[in-house]
Amino acid sequence: MHGTYGHAPGHDEHAAQCEQAAGCSAAPGPAAGGHGHDHDHEHGHGHAHHGGAASATALAWSALIVLGFAVLEIVVGFASGSLALASDGVHMLTDAVALALALGAKGLSRRRPVPHMSFGYGRAEPLAALANGLFYLGVLGFIVAEAIGRMSAPPPIQAGFPLAVAVAGLAVNAAVWRLLHGHRHDLNTRGALLHVIGDFAGSAIAIVALATIWLTGWSLIDPILTLVISALLLAATVRLLRDSARVLMNAVPEGLDPALVEATLRSPAGVRSVHDLHLWSISGAGAALAAHLVIDDMANWPRILVELRHIMEERHGIRHLTLQPEAALDVNRRPPSLV
Repeated sequence: MHGTYGHAPGHDEHAAQCEQAAGCSAAPGPAAGGHGHDHDHEHGHGHAHHGGAASATALAWSALIVLGFAVLEIVVGFASGSLALASDGVHMLTDAVALALALGAKGLSRRRPVPHMSFGYGRAEPLAALANGLFYLGVLGFIVAEAIGRMSAPPPIQAGFPLAVAVAGLAVNAAVWRLLHGHRHDLNTRGALLHVIGDFAGSAIAIVALATIWLTGWSLIDPILTLVISALLLAATVRLLRDSARVLMNAVPEGLDPALVEATLRSPAGVRSVHDLHLWSISGAGAALAAHLVIDDMANWPRILVELRHIMEERHGIRHLTLQPEAALDVNRRPPSLV
């Protein structure tokens, strides 16, 4: 962008704060010629901090539960020869690491902006989600390679006690999923939840595999079902990586159509045109907008600003606006660009 938007998208620390809280409502704007981004910061932050604390508590409990049971499944899985159960234990161990990483990112993202980090630390959450997805790709690669190796010569597997452990693991994963499911709106917790869902499916497959082996002795089902669940988890992992990358690359948030947003910005009487429109997200939850508006009369700017704040939230759910008004006469008198 040009002019006062030399460092867009966005140019103040309120973008990060407002978007993370997703609850800042606009206050009346400045006089004509000013930027349209004043906010009532008292509204919304209390709810956001409360929600963040609840999410952090859920992540902490989940990490402790998963870590304890992961050790049990790994020991029993390798002792019995069940790849499905051992794989589920490895999944749970990586989940414990993922949950701890998500917890750290959650705490970091709640820190207030400082002068050298004017947008705050909201990007810690999509970064953690991206790290989780990449790490999980590595885990999936290891599990798939091990399963393929067992297809030609499946080892003997003891199924009695490991089956009971797998059933208990399913219950543990269901409990952790319930803890985290209510906080799935942010990418960071979604990344951790992906691991838990993978473990839930892994426990279910381990139960099917061990029950089949116990009843029929057909041990080949163990690596076969391991490959099936790995394929399903790969698709979910790719989606998480895609969504995390979109946030980190300042892509337009999903569900927003730039053409419709621009049409909304042009809708108030007195707005001639819109340029330098940017839509982005700091953490993956909520959206921010910055744009230049060419208007007929700067005296109408306060009225236009109030109207836009209302309709942008009502139609598009965008609560953080940074708008630069430009007089139509000034725009027409601009010298031609030398670039």
